[in-house]
Amino acid sequence: MSAWVPDSCALPTAEQPLRVAEFDMLFTERLTEVARPDRLRLCLALVGGDGVQEMVRDLVARESGCCSFFTFTVSPGPGLIRLDISVDCAHEAVLDALEERAAARRDTP
Repeated sequence: MSAWVPDSCALPTAEQPLRVAEFDMLFTERLTEVARPDRLRLCLALVGGDGVQEMVRDLVARESGCCSFFTFTVSPGPGLIRLDISVDCAHEAVLDALEERAAARRDTP
């Protein structure tokens, strides 16, 4: 299982790989920038398009439902969607792993 899926995740174990795959697809297809302005916050820039904002909002709403320690902020802009992700101190390692996964997927040809 992915290092960014913590033991505290309430999503049923059988569904966790599907959720990870959804994030992987988002990162591979839409991610253009990864920034870490501070240790508890990750900022992603995603290429927009038809239905992308709604898909991102749906995905992060479902993720918040099982991993309530995440705070997601979706900010649409011209051609890009900003996704800010923050966590509390206890989940910094989860954010580290998510950042590594996002950056790796972004760099996948």
